Parts: sequence; C-alpha cells; structure tokens
Amino acid sequence: MIATLQPAELPVATPTPDIPRQLPTLRSKPEEYIVQANDSLAQIARIYNISLDELIQANQLVNPDYLEIGQVLVIPAPVPGTPGPGFKIIPDSELVFSPGTTGFDTGVFIDSLKGFLAGFQEEVEGTIMSGSQIVDRIARDYSVNPRLLVAILEYRRGWVTQQKPAESTLEHPILEAEAWRTGLYLQLAWTANQLNRGYYLWKVNSLGAFPLKDGELVPANPTLNAGTAGVQFLFGQLEDRAEWDRAVSESGLLQTYIRFFGNPFRYAIEPLVPGDILQPTMQLPFEPGRQWAFTGGPHGGWGDGSAWAAIDFAPPGGALGCVQSEEWVTAVADGTVLRAGQGAVIQDLDVSGERSNDGLEQTGWVFLYMHIETRGRVQPGDYLKAGDRIGHPSCEGGVSSGTHVHVARRYNGEWIPADQTMPFVMDGWVSRGSGREYDGYLVKDDQKIEAEEGYYPANMIWR
Repeated sequence: MIATLQPAELPVATPTPDIPRQLPTLRSKPEEYIVQANDSLAQIARIYNISLDELIQANQLVNPDYLEIGQVLVIPAPVPGTPGPGFKIIPDSELVFSPGTTGFDTGVFIDSLKGFLAGFQEEVEGTIMSGSQIVDRIARDYSVNPRLLVAILEYRRGWVTQQKPAESTLEHPILEAEAWRTGLYLQLAWTANQLNRGYYLWKVNSLGAFPLKDGELVPANPTLNAGTAGVQFLFGQLEDRAEWDRAVSESGLLQTYIRFFGNPFRYAIEPLVPGDILQPTMQLPFEPGRQWAFTGGPHGGWGDGSAWAAIDFAPPGGALGCVQSEEWVTAVADGTVLRAGQGAVIQDLDVSGERSNDGLEQTGWVFLYMHIETRGRVQPGDYLKAGDRIGHPSCEGGVSSGTHVHVARRYNGEWIPADQTMPFVMDGWVSRGSGREYDGYLVKDDQKIEAEEGYYPANMIWR
C-alpha cells in the first residue's frame, strides 16, 4: 500500500455505541494486600487501578524495588475524575492483527512517505532489522494491527513523515518514563502490550476506569468497544488528563489514522470471533505414553497484557531450570507451519469449512507453540498431522525459568482465553482458571489436575 495522505479533519461518522457493559465498581475504601512470590509494585498497582506513585506514597516505601514475601501493603482507594468519552476511535479488528490486514504492506507504506522510519535500522537479538520489519514483527508476535502501530508512532513523535524528528525522541519514540526501554523494538513491544491489556480486560468486563500518567482515574464509558478501550488504556499510560482527552477525541490519534489510511471503520470485521465458533479437535502437545507436568494455568498468550490464552507443560525427567530435553512437543491438530524462529512455531490449523490453512496468520485458527528448541525444529511450509513432532521443549524465546512448552490459540488474530466461554480442550481435558494468573486446572470426567511449577503427583498428565 503506497501512502496517499488524506486531508486532516475529515468528518467522521460516529459508529453506533455498543450495548452498555456491566463494568466493575470502583473501590471506595483502602484495602490491604499481602505480597506473594514474584510480585512487583508495578504489577500490584496495575491490578488495583492505581498509579505506582500512589502505591509508593501510601506505604512510605524508601526502596520501591524491594519487597518481602508476606509484607502487608496498603492499597489506597482510587479517586475517580470526570468520566471518559464514549467516542469510538477504531473497530476491534483495527487493534487486532486481523484478516483486514492481509492486503497491507508495512514496508511499502513506510518507504513511500520517506520519513525517519523509512531509513531506520536497529539490532534486535543479534539481527539488524529495518523499521518496517520491527513493526511487522511486533504486529505478528503480539497480534496487534500494524496500521495502528504506525499511526501511534506518527501521532506521538512524527517518525513516519518527518525526516528529522526531535533528537529527544530517538531512543524513546513512544514512552519516556522507563529509561531502560530504549529503541524502537522495546518501545513498540511495550505499546502492543498496553493495547492488548486494555482490549482483553475490556472483553471480560474487568476494566472500569483508565489510570492516567498523573494518577487520575478516568471512569470508562460503558458503551465503548474493545478496540477503543485498548487505545484509551494505552494513552492513559502516556498522558495526563488534558493530553489524554485530546488523544482519544475526534481530533487526536484518529486524525492521524484517517490521514494515513482513511476511516478505520471501513476495515471493520464484525464480529471478529463469531459467537457460534467452536475450537477444532485438539490433542495434548506430547507423545503417547509420556507423562508431562502441567506447570502453568491460564496466562498471557504473548506478553502479560494479552488474553490469558496460554497454558504450560514441562517434559518428564524432573530436572529444574533450563536443561536440554530429548522429549518431543507434538502438533495438537493438522495444519501448515507458518513461522518458526526465536523459540516460536506458528501453525495454521486445517479446519474443514473455514478459511484456514490458507498460509495467513491473520485468518481462522492459528496455534502457537513457544520455547521450541532450534535443534530438530520444524520449518515454515511443513504440513503436520496431529501428533507429528514439532521440536524439543526448551527455554528459547521470551523469558523462561525452566524447560517447557507454552501453547496458545488465536482466531482471526484475536487471542482466545484458555478458560472462558471457549476453554482449551485437549484429549478431553478442559482448562479451568482460578482467577489468578498461572493458577488453574485441567478437568476430565472425575479427574482434576492442578497447575503447579515443578513436578508433583497432583500436576502430572499423560496421553
């Protein structure tokens, strides 16, 4: 797609509001929280919809980087401001890496504008990548729309059209608050994670307000769609109230989007995930006769902001840490390998009667196997039958404290939660969550297996 810039301030027809959601009630009283293993202040602040500064001040923490297991924290009640607008910015399918992106060539679009991003290069995990390659990688990994990422980069710092953006933006083109998160790759990864967080929390009615950079809490309009909620959440992490109001209004990010791509609602695919869709038949991702450990209940599909779309299994042997395994991860269903690298294998599932196994990551059912060792791994283009070998479990790709496989599903680019209306079902085992990330169960008839890190009689499963 070669860019043909549209005039600014094009009129925008306001889409029909969604049916109001039943949003969570904001707390009116302080609470206490007992610190648990692997907690961080940022994570706790996010769960309770307060700013990190508010949490630090309420507990008079001298060193906010140090917490003790069992430590009791006071969680102050949020102070809500004026409710946010109900104006829809984008449809859901323009936040997600959806079928609507199949004709969009990120590189051609960026290069045609001849801005700073067109000539940008950065080393990512030992490989020199162009700006458009980084946008595309983030879009695929996090399953976020590349058009939206490009529009945000332009709105924030003018990287797409300006040949010489401000020197101060070169290391932090989107977020300035975290000095260590430098470079386009890390900045866009953070951005995609925040967009996903707002999107998927809204989908499960768990986001009642948007925390802003200055600590204000903006009650959400219940008629928003998930795509708009994702954008409002992202800009809450970046702006104070005045700039947030502008960014999420008709004259904010939307005008940049229209200037680049036209009205976003012309790309709308609704519903993105039909209500009558069913998960294809799947089997457990390891070979028959082998006993693995169920080590992770529902958690983020990619990053901690996406839907709790993933569950984890560790190979037999009982060794802890990142050790080489001779066990095999196997295909859960039939389909073609689309991608294999950086520890990830993406398989396009072959589902009769649907637009699947078409070689496109944005359409139909797609399956992610993560932490697959390079040794013996399948290659793009390989067609697999259910039970065929994918590769060995490992710690490759992402962050991992031990050898395992992380599996997750997407449909039309949307991460599908592992434990809600369409839970994971593998060999008759049904995934159930506990409401806490990584906790959960696999249930089959009268059997129940609990997720637990390590190897215990209660978390062993076999085919």
